[in-house]
Order: sequence, then structure tokens, then C-alpha cells
Amino acid sequence: MHTVQDPLARGTLIARDEVAAICGESTLSYWQLNDRVHRLAFALSELGLSAGDRVGIVAGNCHRYVESYLAVPAAGMVIVPINTRASEPEMEFVLRDAGVKVLITDRAPARYEAGLVSVIRMPEEYEDVVAAARPEPLHIRPSEEDLAGIFYTGGTTGRSKGVMLTHRNLISNAITALVWAKLRKEDRWLVMAPMHHAAGTCLVLSSLWIGASQVMLPAFSAAGALDLIERHQVSGTLAVPTMMIAMNDEQTARPRNIDSLRLLSHGASPAPVEVLRRAHAAFPKAELLHLYGTTETAPIATTFQNEEQHLNDELAGSVGQPALGVEVAVFDPDNTPVPSSAAGEIVLRGNNVMAGYWGLPEESAKALEGGWYHTGDLGFITEAGYLFLNDRLKDMVVTGGENVYTIEVEDALYQHPKVQEAAVFGVPDERWGESVLAVVVPRETVTEEEIISHLRPLIAGYKIPRHIIIQNEPLPKSAAGKILKRQLREPYWQGRKTRIGN
Repeated sequence: MHTVQDPLARGTLIARDEVAAICGESTLSYWQLNDRVHRLAFALSELGLSAGDRVGIVAGNCHRYVESYLAVPAAGMVIVPINTRASEPEMEFVLRDAGVKVLITDRAPARYEAGLVSVIRMPEEYEDVVAAARPEPLHIRPSEEDLAGIFYTGGTTGRSKGVMLTHRNLISNAITALVWAKLRKEDRWLVMAPMHHAAGTCLVLSSLWIGASQVMLPAFSAAGALDLIERHQVSGTLAVPTMMIAMNDEQTARPRNIDSLRLLSHGASPAPVEVLRRAHAAFPKAELLHLYGTTETAPIATTFQNEEQHLNDELAGSVGQPALGVEVAVFDPDNTPVPSSAAGEIVLRGNNVMAGYWGLPEESAKALEGGWYHTGDLGFITEAGYLFLNDRLKDMVVTGGENVYTIEVEDALYQHPKVQEAAVFGVPDERWGESVLAVVVPRETVTEEEIISHLRPLIAGYKIPRHIIIQNEPLPKSAAGKILKRQLREPYWQGRKTRIGN
């Protein structure tokens, strides 16, 4: 049995004085990281927290994020990462919904902090807390079935769900990642996806387990990422497609010495094949690796190794084969497996699959029906086990690696007094993969600018539609009165291999 305690313990044993984490001008050895993690765990217990209590974190990428991500579940508590781009109402929802008692943050004081037991503000307060605490051994040993974290999907409003991931889930992903990333002790892994996102913390435990180093990029920029790859001889990283696009352009325009980069993995949303071709041209020595999964699968479900070798054959656009320890199947609407290459809903099972949604037993039972996680994605599997995505059964939009639930945006639109009907869906976007589009039927004359101004204080910026179509005719509806989004969406996706835009 392994828990979140184990990777750092082994890393400290085999690489005590070697580099564990680099963030800006700060470099921590394994011994130093281990010491700080134990101090933070002790400090949290001194605040009166006990096993099962929730600790939220809102912060940019840094070694302090890694310390919190490790210390909280290692001490038997539950980490709750919160999207740094969320609006104040969205952050408040997560804090209240999860029952967070202590918040660790690098943000300025805000009203959503009211009612918390304590707020530990980075860097000054955090450093004071760590320095004052004792580096005592952990006095609790969580079980692999214990809850390690609640990870909110899509956004952080009332429509968002808290994915419950256990120690077993996170450890299963860590073992899988050791295989697909081919991690070695001498590797340096660049963390550039935001750590509130599953892509940002995907390799934390894996890297620590084998004594490798992690290099943190506090906030993404293509120039900043490439500079760190060159400066620290980074050997691997994980990007979302929009990051790849920016890195392709930057490396082409202002080349760096990136010969050390042996693995450029990407996930969160499928990348257009043309983007992958440009990535292979910009990073010719790096293996391209496609990762597919969800927050509910902790997050990796399939992997496509050496993707650059298949950009012009029948496997182009695939999201790969099942990851180690993960089963992938495709079901029809009656939850019956379909033949190879036949389309249906993608379902997954394995030790990486979540325990359920926080406080939502009915939705949990539906998502995990029959012992499989039902992704809501439509696709097919070839006889060789290669998975292709065709569409999304859910209305979620994946834009720039961020998930947007359209009902959240629609709820905000309907709060405008001049909006009578609204439908929100994703459309192809060469830069972002998908972008959010809204079709609005007004009660009276309204402008796009008025609607966008109305949305800004209600939802995060990445959820605001990039385009709003205002029309006078009613939206198409089924006989039951349901708005037919597919009918609205189809013209934008005609001729596309997948709805994502490959």
C-alpha cells in the first residue's frame, strides 16, 4: 500500500542533497523540501486541523505549492486546489462547498475568506509559519482509500463538481506517469501548466519518487518556458495545445538551445494535427506524447507514444492506447460494449478512477454506473486499441486547456434583464482548440458590449464568450422544449474530423 507520503520519503532517501525543486532564484534539495513539508504539516495540525479537514490553495506555480500539495494529504487532510482565474463568487462557492477551513494563498485579501479558520498568505506569512513550526515526523498514516484531494472541474460555480481523488488514485497516476514519461533520476521536469489544473501536478509525485528535479514556471509564457528549458537543461514537460502553439512560434522566431528536451507531452484537449507538425519542426529531437484523460481519472487514461511518427498516417488524431492499469471501452446507450471501430460513449476503469463527486451521491452513481467511469465523450477504439474522439456528449467546452460548462455561462447570461433565450457552445478555434460562442435572443435591444460587461463580474474571463450572436428568431427546440444546441453547433463543425478541431 502506498500513499502520498511515500514518493517524497523515497526521494529524500535516495537523493538527499540533490535538487528537488527550482522556482525562480529558489532551489531546494530533497532534504530541505522534506523538512519544509513536515513543518507545514505540523503547523496545520497546530491550527486545530485533523484528518479529513479540507485545506484550500489559490496560488501560482512555486515550490510552496508543491509543499502544500504534499503536506496536506500526507498529514491525513484533504487538499482543495482552486483555479486562480476564477472570479470571487466562484472561489467562494468552492470554499463553502468543500467546507475549507484553512486557505493557503498568494492573493490579496478578499471577501471569500470570511468564515475561514485561518488564511496563510504567501510568501511572508507562509515562510513565518514554516520557520516557526517543528519538523516532526508525520504521526498519521493515511490509507490508500482515504481522500487526498477535492479537485473542482470546469469552473468553480454552483454548477462545478468536486472530484474526490484518493491516495490510491494519485499513486496510480504516479506509477503510470513513471512509465509514459520514462522518468529517470537525472531528469528535470518543467512544470508550466497551472498547478490547480491536473496537468500541472501530474508529474509531482512521480518525479519525487525517483529523485528527479522539478523546475517551476510561475506563470506561463512561451519565452519564459523556453528560457528555463535552455537554462536548466529540462528534459520533459507537459503542455496544453495553446502553450504548444505559442512555444512553436517562439522557438521558430527566436531559437534556444533545447537539445535537452527529449519529451514534449500534451493534454487537456486534443491538439490539431497541424499544430503537432509545427511542434515536431520546432522541437525535432523531442518525442511528442499525446495524453488523454479527465480530472476524474487523476488524470491520465490513454497515451500516444512517439506521436510525431504518425502525423501523416491513419493514426493521426488518435489520443493513443490505454495507459498502464487503465481499461478503456466504448458503450452504446444501453451500456453494452460496441464492436471495434464503432462509435459510442468512452468509459474507463482502473485504480486511477475517482471515488465520486463531493456531496453529489446521485451524480456520482450515474458517472460510475456499472463500475466504469462514463466520460461523456463519444469515440471509437480500433482493433489495436487506439482511441479516437469523435464528439462530446456533454456540453463542456475545452478552451486553451480550461474546461467551461456552458450552463454556467448561460446562467450568467440569463441574469441580464434583456436576455430572453441563450445557448452557449464551443466552436473551432485555431489558437484555443475551442472558443465559447453564445447565441442570444433578446427581450429588447441589447448590444454585445452590454452583455460582455454584464458577464465580467460574474464568471472567469476564459468563460466569457469570444463571440455573441444576437438574433430575433427563437432558438431551435425539440418537441419537449429543449434547445437543440447540436443544430446550432453543426455548421461550425462541418468537415472537421473531431469536434475539438483536428
